[in-house]
Amino acid sequence: MDPNTFGFDASAQRHSRLLIGMSLAIAVLVTVASALGLVTSWPYQEETENWVLQARGQDIGNLLAVVVLLISAVRMRAGSFGAAQWWMGTLLYLLYAYIVYAFAVHFGRLFLVYIAILGLVFFTLVIALSARERVPAHPSGPVRLFAAWVLIGTGALFALLWLSELVPATVTGQVPPSLAAAGLIVSPIHVIDLSVVLPGMISIGVLGLRGNTAGVLLTVPALVFSVLMGSSIIAAMLLAVATGEMGGLIPMVMVTIVVVASMVAAILYARKMHVARPVAVEAGHQRS
Repeated sequence: MDPNTFGFDASAQRHSRLLIGMSLAIAVLVTVASALGLVTSWPYQEETENWVLQARGQDIGNLLAVVVLLISAVRMRAGSFGAAQWWMGTLLYLLYAYIVYAFAVHFGRLFLVYIAILGLVFFTLVIALSARERVPAHPSGPVRLFAAWVLIGTGALFALLWLSELVPATVTGQVPPSLAAAGLIVSPIHVIDLSVVLPGMISIGVLGLRGNTAGVLLTVPALVFSVLMGSSIIAAMLLAVATGEMGGLIPMVMVTIVVVASMVAAILYARKMHVARPVAVEAGHQRS
């Protein structure tokens, strides 16, 4: 295996083993926590019905993320740069998800598990980012444009969606309906999305259009994050529909479009990054 094919330096063998081990630990803990959230009542026994549905939708998204994490980790270990991008996007999704669990689910027997997952994900990302050494050539043409505009459009769409509820509530001084239904003081989703995630998506899209290095490296992770987050939202909406709530059908269609567009863009972009990756020449022989 040539570790440098997915962007790690000369000590990548050691880093790679550590990252794979941490990925396995994350996968086990996420699987346990999410499975318990889905099949037992006690993890969310203090939550409102609306927040339980959202939490269980997130649990379904988490189990999907575990599958993506393990597959991408194996392919990354084999030297795929594109897989490393999917792996990182999955970790970003899990970081987001477990910030929400840690701060917006009542204290219970899974609290320390949530904290453990959050810490493992954070430090896995730190180790991975500290080990990066070179950047592949970025895709050009329609693939780059499509990926960038998917991110810009997704960021703008959800920002407008959240603000359409929060701005009137701020003006009137009333609690937003979604917040009242969830039984929360404030929504960590609103906070994280409007302060970091959505501006970040738009910024990455703009940087990607310009061929900026940061935009190149973050485009696929941001798209994968969008796919997994959108999937968890769809799962929560389906659970709500199963209880007889039909008002979420149109938003579900919209989110499905975002998920499909993000997935297509991520696959095409990752493939182009792999193909476009510059060939390294060392010690008189080529490595690809």
